[in-house]
Parts: sequence; C-alpha cells; structure tokens
Amino acid sequence: MGRLTTHVLDTARGRPASGMTVELYRLGKNDERLSIAETNSDGRVSGALLEGEALSPGIYELRFHVGDYLRRTAGEDSADFLGIVPIRFGIRSAEEHYHVPLLVAPYGYSTYRGS
Repeated sequence: MGRLTTHVLDTARGRPASGMTVELYRLGKNDERLSIAETNSDGRVSGALLEGEALSPGIYELRFHVGDYLRRTAGEDSADFLGIVPIRFGIRSAEEHYHVPLLVAPYGYSTYRGS
C-alpha cells in the first residue's frame, strides 16, 4: 500500500526543523488542501500525509512554512527571503512510497525523492 511522507532538515543549524507547518494540496481544476501538519522534534510529520485509498495518481504540492520557522529560529533578518516553499510533484503509482524531504537554510533549499 502506498503512502506519502516528508521531513525537514535545517542545514544551517545541522538539525531537524521542528515545529514547521506543512500543508498538502492536490492540484487540479479546483486545488484542494488535503491536510495541514507540523513537524515533530525529528523534523518529520508524524505518520503519512496520505496513504491507502487516499493516495491516488495526480499532481500534489507540499507547502512548507519556512519563513515562520526561520523567524523563530534564525531571527527576523533571514526570515524574509523564503516565506512559503512550494514543492510540486507527481504521483504515478498509488502503490509506491513517496518521500519528499526538504533541506532548508535561510537563503536556499533543496529536495529530492527519498525512500
């Protein structure tokens, strides 16, 4: 059974990014917010964002509230550059595990399909 998971690492501080808000949208004619969650002390959203029958092929977007997180952890000066970081991706097979991590610093970010 497939599932979608995520985690966030703060590469500037060398630790998980805890307390970051993450929204999940399914994109289409009428974009639909499917969930909103917060990363835990390990930088992970507890449990799967989608799994089982809720996970279906389509285009999705994770929206990471990086600016709010940086305002709390790095100060006002670095919180204005990255506000919300959207990561748009496709799910082709509802049977696979899709892990979409975010590596973030005050002035840049990176992502990849994890395992």
